Amino acid sequence: MFANEAKEKIHTAVTSWPEVTAHPHRFGGTEYRLGKRELGHIHDDHLVDLPFPKKMRDEIVAAGRAEPHHILPESGWVSFYLRAPADIERAIALFKQSFDLALAQRARHVGVDAAQM
Repeated sequence: MFANEAKEKIHTAVTSWPEVTAHPHRFGGTEYRLGKRELGHIHDDHLVDLPFPKKMRDEIVAAGRAEPHHILPESGWVSFYLRAPADIERAIALFKQSFDLALAQRARHVGVDAAQM
């Protein structure tokens, strides 16, 4: 079935990135984190939710790459529905963007901490 394949492929891809861990999500499904920062999660109903800064979220939505979050549409979160096999790679690309953002934020934070010493 497409849905199980999607969840497995996304899980395999996202957990292959350095330091990414998978955890049960508080509202069902699987949450992926880099350290304590959530990169996003996939619900059992084949819905991916990912957090971004509001400006980046607006760009992603304007480009048609995702929709505003299904419950919190004014937040920085986006929702992406897995409807077709091609959506698997699109979801992975969104997770990768979230991962890259988390790495950049971590590097800035570490740089600030080092400068304060």
